Amino acid sequence: MRFRLFSFALLVLNCMDYSHCQAGRWRRSKRASYGPNPICKGCLSCSKDNGCIRCQHKLFFFLRREGMRQYGECLHSCPSGYYGLRAPDMNRCSRCRIENCDSCFSRDFCTKCKAGFYLHRGRCFGECPDGFVSLEETMECVEGCEVGPWSEWGTCSRNNKTCGFKWGLETRTRQIVKKPAKDTIPCPTIAESRRCKMAVRHCPGGRRTAKTKDKRKKKKNLMERAQKQHSIFLATDRASQ
Repeated sequence: MRFRLFSFALLVLNCMDYSHCQAGRWRRSKRASYGPNPICKGCLSCSKDNGCIRCQHKLFFFLRREGMRQYGECLHSCPSGYYGLRAPDMNRCSRCRIENCDSCFSRDFCTKCKAGFYLHRGRCFGECPDGFVSLEETMECVEGCEVGPWSEWGTCSRNNKTCGFKWGLETRTRQIVKKPAKDTIPCPTIAESRRCKMAVRHCPGGRRTAKTKDKRKKKKNLMERAQKQHSIFLATDRASQ
């Protein structure tokens, strides 16, 4: 009889402990999820008001701010504008300190810029620096075509001649010092010309141009006609006397 009473008492105690444990587990489970989106997912410790306080291993602690309210989250990867900083106590999401950076590798090295900006050596630029050109498909600055200084203007000439004309062209050039990294990147112009006035218009000892010959011929005809008319006038005047 005593043995039966003792067994019954143990059974009652076990049931009470089990129900207590189940109630505790239910309360912890209830604290771990508030609303449709659990704010305590991945947490080692969590607060109803502040969200996650400590995260599980390999997850990053991110302090999200919404107006005046802020709460912690445990994420597998940090959101835009932040990078993952691993530490012995807890991994954290730290803000990128580079202007116009969308994602970064570390505090001072950007890996992707915001829309409209070009990535160059871990920084973001509205326009690529001198000596670099922009690739629209990747929004990066790459080394462009490097050219040397301009030469002096060449001799004024026309049709490979330096005389015989009033106007000609003079040219200057520059050399390609470094070719671009990609063949699709064009190099700037390496030669340019401009109009110039020739120092010697008539070539010494050369033939007159056809235009000059026509002028001389017209002048000669006018002189002959003038002399002929003068002779006729003299003859008429003598006859009248």
